[in-house]
Amino acid sequence: MIDPVDRLRARAAELDALWARLDADEASVLSDRADATADDEHDPEGSTLSGEWQRIDALRRSVLDERAEVAAALARVEAGTYGTCVVCGNAIAPGRLEARPMATTCIDCAA
Repeated sequence: MIDPVDRLRARAAELDALWARLDADEASVLSDRADATADDEHDPEGSTLSGEWQRIDALRRSVLDERAEVAAALARVEAGTYGTCVVCGNAIAPGRLEARPMATTCIDCAA
């Protein structure tokens, strides 16, 4: 069984790397959109630059949301409250934390 805190730290690093890749992708798309000769809106073979930018933007928002969840879980680790349900105060089952290390509630309260 992998320690949930180690999984949180690893996931934070993965999300940070993904964020950096998405930044580079966004910069590339914005550069292409600024090119007056880039007329992809009429290309039936591929996605448009606007569509690609929207996809990247949606991925960035998803990464940002998950990164905030991971940061909050790591803050709970530092505060000594990690693994305690924020609703009822009981311990969150180890299996739940293994499956979802960012969990803030026990199974009963999540239902």
